[in-house]
Amino acid sequence: MSVRKKLIEWLFEKSKEVYTNLFKSHEPWGINKRQLLAYPKDSFGKHLGLFLDKNNFELISKVERHDAYHTLTGYGIKVEDEIALQYLCFGNGKRSPYLYGAIILGTIILPDYYKYYYQSYCIGKKANSFHHFDYKELLTISIHDLRQVVFSKSQINTLIKI
Repeated sequence: MSVRKKLIEWLFEKSKEVYTNLFKSHEPWGINKRQLLAYPKDSFGKHLGLFLDKNNFELISKVERHDAYHTLTGYGIKVEDEIALQYLCFGNGKRSPYLYGAIILGTIILPDYYKYYYQSYCIGKKANSFHHFDYKELLTISIHDLRQVVFSKSQINTLIKI
């Protein structure tokens, strides 16, 4: 991994706790990976659990929605994917200090991925609004149905390739 990517990873780690404590006042979901993995096979909750399990993660209290975005969109956890996911969310109308920081620093430090970022922004812009969903309430619905509500068929095909 390049020094630039390591710098961004370090910045993400250091800022995560500060951001969560200063800007997130809602209640955590109170659900863990094991519980998510017990959801029905095609459910959004099961797929969220599989995403967490594959990456050896647990949900982060008060920012569970971030992993829900990964699950909905199919974006990975590489540094460039994290930045691209923020671009997709920005295109979809999401606004937050963390998003702005990730986009600005990510673009400055890793400009090599600008085309990927821009493609992600365009997908988010054309998609139906999803950044405001209460994802905890959507855990039992089909991930395929949820994706079809948010994205066009061609967008879904593009996201699966990303």
